[in-house]
Amino acid sequence: MTELSDTHVLMLATDGFEDSELFDPRQALLDAGVKVTLASIKTDPIQGVKNDEKATRTITPDLTLEDVDSEDYDALVLPGGLANPDKMRLQERAIEIVGEFMDDDKIVAAICHGPWLLVEADVVDGRRVTSWPSVRTDLTNAGGQVVDEEVVVDRNLITSRKPDDIPAFNRAILKALTDELESAD
Repeated sequence: MTELSDTHVLMLATDGFEDSELFDPRQALLDAGVKVTLASIKTDPIQGVKNDEKATRTITPDLTLEDVDSEDYDALVLPGGLANPDKMRLQERAIEIVGEFMDDDKIVAAICHGPWLLVEADVVDGRRVTSWPSVRTDLTNAGGQVVDEEVVVDRNLITSRKPDDIPAFNRAILKALTDELESAD
């Protein structure tokens, strides 16, 4: 496998993220040698949930959304949970960040309710995508071609449905990062 130690991934999350959808991809990236930065609305610890119940783990963001320079990162990961993306899609800077990554054709990966940020950033028109079932109408209305598959890769955009799909989601992100690095050589 290609060495990913010079790769830097940004994750966006706030209170209400689905515990496994933040921690599992983050750990898979760290295990592959990727540098991972978590940005949020504030730098106070944020609380995850597991199946809509408060999870026991919290995580402290590295920086605020306002301090993000998308040029510093190779990819963006958007965890789900119900409350997290609902709060994040109301943050103008979060939506700008999604748009910047998509405009620069950088990898953007969103799972579960995370694609709500893609809808808000108006970046799914004509794209093949998937998500949690309750988000699919929003994706369709935004012009996405919605399918029910564990992971969907459409050029630089990676989407997945739910926590059960995390292994496939992680593999797709790591493959995209590796392919990107190999094509740059």
